[in-house]
Amino acid sequence: MKKRIAFISEHASPLVTPGSVDAGGQNVYVAELAKQMSRMGYLVDVFTRRESPEMPSVTPWMEDVRVIQIDAGPAKVMAKEELLPYMAAFREEMISFMEEAQVTYHLVHANFFMSALVAMELKQLLGIPFVVTFHALGHVRKMYQGDQDRFPPERIDIESEVILQASQVIAECPQDKEDLVNFYKAPLNKITIIPCGVNLEEVYAVDKAKAREVLHLPAHDKIILQLGRMVPRKGVDNVIRALGHLQMEDVKLVIVGSNVPASSAKADHELERLRTLAGELNVSDQVIFAGQRDRHELKHYYSAADLFITTPWYEPFGITPLEAMACGTPVIGSEVGGIKYSVADGRTGLLVPPRDPVSLAAAIFKLLQDDHLRQEMSSNAIKRIHALFTWECVARKMKYLYQQVINETYYEKSHIY
Repeated sequence: MKKRIAFISEHASPLVTPGSVDAGGQNVYVAELAKQMSRMGYLVDVFTRRESPEMPSVTPWMEDVRVIQIDAGPAKVMAKEELLPYMAAFREEMISFMEEAQVTYHLVHANFFMSALVAMELKQLLGIPFVVTFHALGHVRKMYQGDQDRFPPERIDIESEVILQASQVIAECPQDKEDLVNFYKAPLNKITIIPCGVNLEEVYAVDKAKAREVLHLPAHDKIILQLGRMVPRKGVDNVIRALGHLQMEDVKLVIVGSNVPASSAKADHELERLRTLAGELNVSDQVIFAGQRDRHELKHYYSAADLFITTPWYEPFGITPLEAMACGTPVIGSEVGGIKYSVADGRTGLLVPPRDPVSLAAAIFKLLQDDHLRQEMSSNAIKRIHALFTWECVARKMKYLYQQVINETYYEKSHIY
Protein backbone atom coordinates (compact mmCIF):
# COMPACT_ATOMS: atom_id res chain seq x y z
CA MET A 1 0.00 0.00 0.00
CA LYS A 2 1.38 3.41 -0.99
CA LYS A 3 2.19 5.87 1.75
CA ARG A 4 0.52 9.28 1.53
CA ILE A 5 2.49 12.45 2.21
CA ALA A 6 1.44 16.11 2.29
CA PHE A 7 3.51 18.99 1.01
CA ILE A 8 2.60 22.41 2.39
CA SER A 9 3.75 25.41 0.37
CA GLU A 10 1.51 28.30 1.31
CA HIS A 11 2.75 30.90 -1.18
CA ALA A 12 4.55 28.84 -3.84
CA SER A 13 2.28 26.61 -5.87
CA PRO A 14 3.69 24.15 -8.41
CA LEU A 15 0.99 25.43 -10.79
CA VAL A 16 2.46 28.96 -10.93
CA THR A 17 5.07 29.93 -13.54
CA PRO A 18 8.33 30.94 -11.79
CA GLY A 19 9.84 34.35 -12.48
CA SER A 20 7.48 36.80 -10.78
CA VAL A 21 8.17 38.51 -7.46
CA ASP A 22 7.05 35.64 -5.20
CA ALA A 23 7.38 32.77 -7.68
CA GLY A 24 10.80 31.24 -8.04
CA GLY A 25 12.94 28.42 -6.75
CA GLN A 26 10.47 27.20 -4.13
CA ASN A 27 7.80 26.66 -6.79
CA VAL A 28 10.24 24.56 -8.81
CA TYR A 29 11.44 22.68 -5.72
CA VAL A 30 7.92 21.71 -4.65
CA ALA A 31 6.85 20.75 -8.17
CA GLU A 32 9.90 18.63 -8.97
CA LEU A 33 10.12 16.93 -5.58
CA ALA A 34 6.40 16.07 -5.63
CA LYS A 35 6.82 14.59 -9.09
CA GLN A 36 9.85 12.52 -8.09
CA MET A 37 8.32 11.26 -4.84
CA SER A 38 5.25 10.05 -6.73
CA ARG A 39 7.57 8.12 -9.05
CA MET A 40 9.09 6.54 -5.96
CA GLY A 41 5.75 5.18 -4.84
CA TYR A 42 4.22 7.91 -2.68
CA LEU A 43 0.80 9.53 -3.00
CA VAL A 44 1.45 13.28 -2.78
CA ASP A 45 -0.98 16.09 -1.96
CA VAL A 46 0.41 19.63 -2.29
CA PHE A 47 -1.47 22.17 -0.17
CA THR A 48 -1.16 25.80 -1.25
CA ARG A 49 -3.16 28.98 -0.62
CA ARG A 50 -5.96 29.80 -3.06
CA GLU A 51 -5.01 32.91 -5.05
CA SER A 52 -8.01 32.94 -7.41
CA PRO A 53 -11.68 32.05 -6.93
CA GLU A 54 -11.62 30.34 -10.33
CA MET A 55 -9.11 27.71 -9.26
CA PRO A 56 -10.62 24.25 -8.60
CA SER A 57 -10.29 23.02 -5.04
CA VAL A 58 -8.47 19.87 -6.13
CA THR A 59 -6.34 19.66 -9.28
CA PRO A 60 -5.10 16.18 -10.31
CA TRP A 61 -1.75 17.51 -11.49
CA MET A 62 -0.05 14.31 -12.55
CA GLU A 63 -0.26 10.65 -11.63
CA ASP A 64 -0.42 10.30 -7.82
CA VAL A 65 0.03 14.08 -7.28
CA ARG A 66 -2.83 16.48 -6.47
CA VAL A 67 -2.66 20.24 -5.83
CA ILE A 68 -5.18 21.36 -3.22
CA GLN A 69 -6.21 25.01 -2.93
CA ILE A 70 -6.77 26.09 0.67
CA ASP A 71 -9.00 29.07 1.49
CA ALA A 72 -6.92 31.25 3.80
CA GLY A 73 -7.47 34.96 3.44
CA PRO A 74 -8.68 36.70 0.26
CA ALA A 75 -8.66 34.56 -2.90
CA LYS A 76 -6.17 36.79 -4.66
CA VAL A 77 -2.43 37.13 -5.11
CA MET A 78 -0.85 38.61 -1.99
CA ALA A 79 2.71 39.33 -0.96
CA LYS A 80 4.02 36.49 1.18
CA GLU A 81 4.94 39.00 3.88
CA GLU A 82 1.20 39.52 4.48
CA LEU A 83 0.16 35.88 4.86
CA LEU A 84 1.08 34.95 8.45
CA PRO A 85 -2.29 36.08 9.96
CA TYR A 86 -4.07 33.58 7.69
CA MET A 87 -2.13 30.48 8.72
CA ALA A 88 -4.61 29.53 11.45
CA ALA A 89 -7.33 29.45 8.79
CA PHE A 90 -5.00 27.46 6.55
CA ARG A 91 -4.57 24.86 9.31
CA GLU A 92 -8.29 24.57 9.98
CA GLU A 93 -9.16 24.31 6.29
CA MET A 94 -6.51 21.66 5.82
CA ILE A 95 -7.95 19.62 8.70
CA SER A 96 -11.44 20.02 7.22
CA PHE A 97 -10.21 18.73 3.88
CA MET A 98 -8.64 15.68 5.54
CA GLU A 99 -11.88 14.92 7.42
CA GLU A 100 -14.15 15.38 4.40
CA ALA A 101 -11.88 13.41 2.06
CA GLN A 102 -11.20 10.82 4.79
CA VAL A 103 -7.46 10.93 4.23
CA THR A 104 -4.54 11.04 6.61
CA TYR A 105 -0.84 11.40 6.03
CA HIS A 106 2.21 9.47 7.13
CA LEU A 107 4.35 12.61 6.88
CA VAL A 108 4.14 16.34 6.17
CA HIS A 109 6.92 18.14 4.28
CA ALA A 110 6.66 21.87 5.06
CA ASN A 111 8.20 24.49 2.80
CA PHE A 112 8.96 27.94 4.28
CA PHE A 113 8.37 29.03 7.86
CA MET A 114 4.61 29.69 7.57
CA SER A 115 3.95 26.25 6.13
CA ALA A 116 6.12 24.88 8.93
CA LEU A 117 3.95 26.67 11.49
CA VAL A 118 0.91 24.86 10.06
CA ALA A 119 2.79 21.53 10.03
CA MET A 120 3.89 22.01 13.64
CA GLU A 121 0.30 22.61 14.75
CA LEU A 122 -0.92 19.60 12.76
CA LYS A 123 1.65 17.49 14.59
CA GLN A 124 0.38 18.76 17.93
CA LEU A 125 -3.28 18.15 17.00
CA LEU A 126 -3.08 15.00 14.87
CA GLY A 127 0.30 13.45 15.65
CA ILE A 128 1.59 13.64 12.06
CA PRO A 129 5.40 13.99 11.93
CA PHE A 130 6.91 16.68 9.72
CA VAL A 131 10.14 17.70 8.07
CA VAL A 132 10.88 21.23 6.92
CA THR A 133 12.82 22.96 4.18
CA PHE A 134 12.95 26.63 5.15
CA HIS A 135 14.22 27.87 1.74
CA ALA A 136 15.28 31.07 3.54
CA LEU A 137 15.88 31.95 7.18
CA GLY A 138 14.46 35.04 8.83
CA HIS A 139 17.63 35.79 10.77
CA VAL A 140 19.74 35.78 7.60
CA ARG A 141 17.21 37.83 5.66
CA LYS A 142 17.13 40.41 8.47
CA MET A 143 20.93 40.66 8.42
CA TYR A 144 20.96 41.59 4.74
CA GLN A 145 17.70 43.50 4.32
CA GLY A 146 17.43 45.29 7.67
CA ASP A 147 14.43 47.61 7.77
CA GLN A 148 13.45 46.57 4.23
CA ASP A 149 12.48 43.14 5.58
CA ARG A 150 8.69 43.30 5.82
CA PHE A 151 8.08 39.92 7.46
CA PRO A 152 6.53 40.02 10.96
CA PRO A 153 9.15 40.05 13.75
CA GLU A 154 7.78 36.79 15.19
CA ARG A 155 9.14 34.92 12.16
CA ILE A 156 12.43 34.11 13.89
CA ASP A 157 10.66 32.81 17.03
CA ILE A 158 8.43 30.63 14.86
CA GLU A 159 11.47 29.22 13.06
CA SER A 160 13.16 28.47 16.38
CA GLU A 161 10.12 26.57 17.67
CA VAL A 162 9.71 24.72 14.38
CA ILE A 163 13.30 23.49 14.61
CA LEU A 164 12.58 22.06 18.06
CA GLN A 165 9.39 20.31 16.92
CA ALA A 166 10.44 19.02 13.47
CA SER A 167 11.65 15.47 13.02
CA GLN A 168 14.28 16.73 10.57
CA VAL A 169 15.35 20.07 9.10
CA ILE A 170 16.56 19.89 5.51
CA ALA A 171 19.49 22.20 4.82
CA GLU A 172 20.05 22.87 1.14
CA CYS A 173 23.80 23.46 1.41
CA PRO A 174 26.58 23.60 4.04
CA GLN A 175 26.05 27.35 4.56
CA ASP A 176 22.39 26.68 5.33
CA LYS A 177 23.45 24.13 7.94
CA GLU A 178 25.94 26.57 9.49
CA ASP A 179 23.24 29.26 9.72
CA LEU A 180 20.81 26.86 11.40
CA VAL A 181 23.41 25.95 14.01
CA ASN A 182 24.90 29.42 14.55
CA PHE A 183 21.70 31.49 14.61
CA TYR A 184 19.14 28.97 15.87
CA LYS A 185 21.25 26.49 17.85
CA ALA A 186 19.73 23.67 15.80
CA PRO A 187 20.89 20.22 16.98
CA LEU A 188 23.26 18.67 14.45
CA ASN A 189 21.41 15.35 14.54
CA LYS A 190 18.28 17.11 13.29
CA ILE A 191 19.90 18.56 10.15
CA THR A 192 20.25 16.68 6.85
CA ILE A 193 21.85 18.35 3.83
CA ILE A 194 19.89 17.62 0.65
CA PRO A 195 20.41 20.10 -2.20
CA CYS A 196 18.02 21.26 -4.91
CA GLY A 197 18.15 19.62 -8.31
CA VAL A 198 17.68 19.99 -12.06
CA ASN A 199 15.08 18.37 -14.29
CA LEU A 200 17.26 17.08 -17.13
CA GLU A 201 14.17 16.26 -19.19
CA GLU A 202 13.35 19.97 -19.21
CA VAL A 203 16.72 21.74 -19.01
CA TYR A 204 19.58 20.51 -21.17
CA ALA A 205 22.17 21.80 -23.64
CA VAL A 206 20.90 23.02 -27.01
CA ASP A 207 23.19 23.97 -29.90
CA LYS A 208 24.17 27.60 -29.23
CA ALA A 209 23.60 28.83 -32.79
CA LYS A 210 20.21 27.12 -32.94
CA ALA A 211 19.19 28.54 -29.54
CA ARG A 212 20.06 32.07 -30.66
CA GLU A 213 18.14 31.60 -33.88
CA VAL A 214 15.04 30.43 -32.00
CA LEU A 215 15.24 33.43 -29.63
CA HIS A 216 16.19 35.95 -32.34
CA LEU A 217 19.36 36.88 -30.47
CA PRO A 218 22.53 38.21 -32.16
CA ALA A 219 24.49 35.34 -33.72
CA HIS A 220 27.99 36.71 -33.21
CA ASP A 221 27.88 38.90 -30.10
CA LYS A 222 28.97 37.66 -26.70
CA ILE A 223 25.86 37.08 -24.59
CA ILE A 224 25.68 37.10 -20.80
CA LEU A 225 22.44 36.01 -19.15
CA GLN A 226 20.68 37.00 -15.94
CA LEU A 227 17.54 34.95 -15.22
CA GLY A 228 15.33 34.82 -12.17
CA ARG A 229 13.10 36.86 -9.91
CA MET A 230 13.23 40.63 -10.31
CA VAL A 231 13.78 41.78 -6.74
CA PRO A 232 16.59 44.03 -5.48
CA ARG A 233 18.37 41.35 -3.43
CA LYS A 234 19.01 39.33 -6.60
CA GLY A 235 21.58 41.95 -7.61
CA VAL A 236 20.49 42.44 -11.24
CA ASP A 237 21.60 46.06 -10.96
CA ASN A 238 25.07 44.77 -10.09
CA VAL A 239 25.24 43.01 -13.47
CA ILE A 240 24.17 46.16 -15.33
CA ARG A 241 26.83 48.16 -13.47
CA ALA A 242 29.44 45.53 -14.39
CA LEU A 243 28.44 45.91 -18.04
CA GLY A 244 29.22 49.61 -17.72
CA HIS A 245 32.69 48.81 -16.35
CA LEU A 246 33.29 46.15 -19.01
CA GLN A 247 33.17 48.59 -21.94
CA MET A 248 32.86 45.85 -24.57
CA GLU A 249 30.32 46.87 -27.21
CA ASP A 250 29.96 43.34 -28.62
CA VAL A 251 28.55 42.06 -25.29
CA LYS A 252 24.80 41.84 -24.80
CA LEU A 253 23.13 41.28 -21.42
CA VAL A 254 19.84 39.36 -21.63
CA ILE A 255 17.62 39.72 -18.56
CA VAL A 256 14.85 37.10 -18.25
CA GLY A 257 12.15 37.61 -15.64
CA SER A 258 9.50 40.09 -14.61
CA ASN A 259 7.09 40.67 -11.78
CA VAL A 260 4.15 40.94 -14.18
CA PRO A 261 3.18 38.84 -17.23
CA ALA A 262 3.82 40.33 -20.66
CA SER A 263 0.05 40.54 -21.21
CA SER A 264 -0.45 42.69 -18.09
CA ALA A 265 -0.85 46.45 -18.25
CA LYS A 266 0.64 46.80 -14.77
CA ALA A 267 4.03 48.47 -14.36
CA ASP A 268 6.99 46.46 -13.13
CA HIS A 269 8.74 48.96 -10.88
CA GLU A 270 11.89 46.89 -10.46
CA LEU A 271 12.33 46.50 -14.22
CA GLU A 272 11.74 50.22 -14.67
CA ARG A 273 14.45 50.91 -12.10
CA LEU A 274 16.83 48.62 -13.99
CA ARG A 275 15.99 50.23 -17.35
CA THR A 276 16.65 53.65 -15.87
CA LEU A 277 20.00 52.47 -14.50
CA ALA A 278 21.01 51.07 -17.90
CA GLY A 279 20.19 54.44 -19.44
CA GLU A 280 22.21 56.34 -16.84
CA LEU A 281 25.22 54.09 -17.52
CA ASN A 282 24.82 54.41 -21.32
CA VAL A 283 24.43 50.65 -21.81
CA SER A 284 20.75 50.55 -22.81
CA ASP A 285 21.67 49.35 -26.31
CA GLN A 286 23.42 46.34 -24.76
CA VAL A 287 20.61 45.23 -22.45
CA ILE A 288 17.73 43.06 -23.68
CA PHE A 289 14.78 42.74 -21.29
CA ALA A 290 13.10 39.48 -22.28
CA GLY A 291 10.38 39.51 -19.58
CA GLN A 292 8.71 36.40 -18.15
CA ARG A 293 9.28 33.20 -20.08
CA ASP A 294 7.73 29.75 -19.87
CA ARG A 295 9.77 26.91 -18.42
CA HIS A 296 10.09 25.16 -21.78
CA GLU A 297 11.88 28.21 -23.22
CA LEU A 298 14.57 28.46 -20.56
CA LYS A 299 16.93 25.84 -22.01
CA HIS A 300 17.24 28.00 -25.12
CA TYR A 301 18.16 31.08 -23.07
CA TYR A 302 20.71 29.20 -20.97
CA SER A 303 22.22 27.54 -24.07
CA ALA A 304 22.33 30.77 -26.09
CA ALA A 305 24.47 32.47 -23.45
CA ASP A 306 28.24 32.42 -23.23
CA LEU A 307 28.01 33.05 -19.48
CA PHE A 308 25.30 32.94 -16.84
CA ILE A 309 25.52 35.61 -14.13
CA THR A 310 23.90 35.50 -10.69
CA THR A 311 25.17 37.90 -8.03
CA PRO A 312 22.57 38.18 -5.25
CA TRP A 313 23.39 39.74 -1.89
CA TYR A 314 22.62 36.37 -0.32
CA GLU A 315 21.10 33.14 -1.64
CA PRO A 316 19.87 30.21 0.49
CA PHE A 317 20.48 27.94 -2.48
CA GLY A 318 19.57 29.04 -6.00
CA ILE A 319 18.31 26.73 -8.74
CA THR A 320 19.21 28.90 -11.74
CA PRO A 321 22.99 28.27 -11.49
CA LEU A 322 22.26 24.53 -11.62
CA GLU A 323 20.04 24.94 -14.66
CA ALA A 324 22.68 27.01 -16.44
CA MET A 325 25.35 24.39 -15.74
CA ALA A 326 23.02 21.63 -16.95
CA CYS A 327 22.96 23.48 -20.27
CA GLY A 328 26.77 23.66 -20.33
CA THR A 329 26.94 27.37 -19.57
CA PRO A 330 29.67 28.50 -17.13
CA VAL A 331 28.40 30.50 -14.15
CA ILE A 332 29.78 33.61 -12.50
CA GLY A 333 28.09 33.87 -9.12
CA SER A 334 28.28 35.58 -5.76
CA GLU A 335 30.39 33.75 -3.22
CA VAL A 336 27.41 33.36 -0.90
CA GLY A 337 25.07 30.66 0.40
CA GLY A 338 24.24 27.84 -1.96
CA ILE A 339 26.02 29.37 -4.95
CA LYS A 340 29.45 28.78 -3.44
CA TYR A 341 28.38 25.14 -2.98
CA SER A 342 26.89 24.47 -6.41
CA VAL A 343 29.43 26.40 -8.51
CA ALA A 344 32.91 24.88 -8.39
CA ASP A 345 35.14 27.97 -8.49
CA GLY A 346 37.66 27.76 -11.33
CA ARG A 347 36.12 24.54 -12.73
CA THR A 348 32.48 25.26 -13.63
CA GLY A 349 32.65 29.05 -13.32
CA LEU A 350 33.95 31.79 -11.06
CA LEU A 351 32.87 33.17 -7.68
CA VAL A 352 32.98 36.90 -6.97
CA PRO A 353 32.01 39.14 -4.03
CA PRO A 354 28.38 40.34 -4.08
CA ARG A 355 27.66 44.00 -4.85
CA ASP A 356 31.07 44.43 -6.47
CA PRO A 357 30.56 45.32 -10.16
CA VAL A 358 34.28 45.89 -10.73
CA SER A 359 35.18 42.35 -9.66
CA LEU A 360 32.27 40.99 -11.66
CA ALA A 361 33.38 42.89 -14.78
CA ALA A 362 36.91 41.48 -14.39
CA ALA A 363 35.53 37.91 -14.11
CA ILE A 364 33.32 38.38 -17.18
CA PHE A 365 36.24 39.79 -19.17
CA LYS A 366 38.50 36.90 -18.15
CA LEU A 367 36.09 34.23 -19.32
CA LEU A 368 34.92 36.00 -22.48
CA GLN A 369 38.55 36.32 -23.59
CA ASP A 370 39.33 32.62 -23.09
CA ASP A 371 37.28 30.33 -25.34
CA HIS A 372 39.23 27.23 -24.26
CA LEU A 373 38.60 27.86 -20.55
CA ARG A 374 34.88 28.42 -21.17
CA GLN A 375 34.67 25.17 -23.11
CA GLU A 376 36.44 23.29 -20.33
CA MET A 377 34.11 24.83 -17.73
CA SER A 378 31.12 23.90 -19.90
CA SER A 379 32.11 20.24 -19.93
CA ASN A 380 32.84 20.24 -16.19
CA ALA A 381 29.50 21.90 -15.44
CA ILE A 382 27.45 19.21 -17.18
CA LYS A 383 29.42 16.45 -15.43
CA ARG A 384 28.92 18.10 -12.02
CA ILE A 385 25.16 18.37 -12.50
CA HIS A 386 24.77 14.75 -13.58
CA ALA A 387 26.88 13.55 -10.64
CA LEU A 388 25.32 15.61 -7.83
CA PHE A 389 22.29 17.68 -8.71
CA THR A 390 19.61 15.74 -10.59
CA TRP A 391 16.15 15.60 -9.04
CA GLU A 392 16.40 11.80 -9.10
CA CYS A 393 19.47 12.03 -6.87
CA VAL A 394 17.71 14.51 -4.57
CA ALA A 395 14.61 12.31 -4.38
CA ARG A 396 16.58 9.20 -3.43
CA LYS A 397 18.05 11.06 -0.46
CA MET A 398 14.65 12.46 0.45
CA LYS A 399 12.98 9.05 0.28
CA TYR A 400 15.55 7.66 2.71
CA LEU A 401 14.92 10.57 5.08
CA TYR A 402 11.13 10.22 4.86
CA GLN A 403 11.33 6.50 5.57
CA GLN A 404 13.54 7.10 8.60
CA VAL A 405 11.08 9.62 10.05
CA ILE A 406 8.02 7.46 9.32
CA ASN A 407 9.65 4.35 10.83
CA GLU A 408 10.80 6.21 13.94
CA THR A 409 7.33 7.68 14.45
CA TYR A 410 5.68 4.27 14.04
CA TYR A 411 8.18 2.75 16.51
CA GLU A 412 7.54 5.48 19.08
CA LYS A 413 3.75 5.12 18.79
CA SER A 414 3.90 1.34 19.06
CA HIS A 415 5.82 1.61 22.36
CA ILE A 416 3.43 3.97 24.07
CA TYR A 417 1.57 2.02 26.77
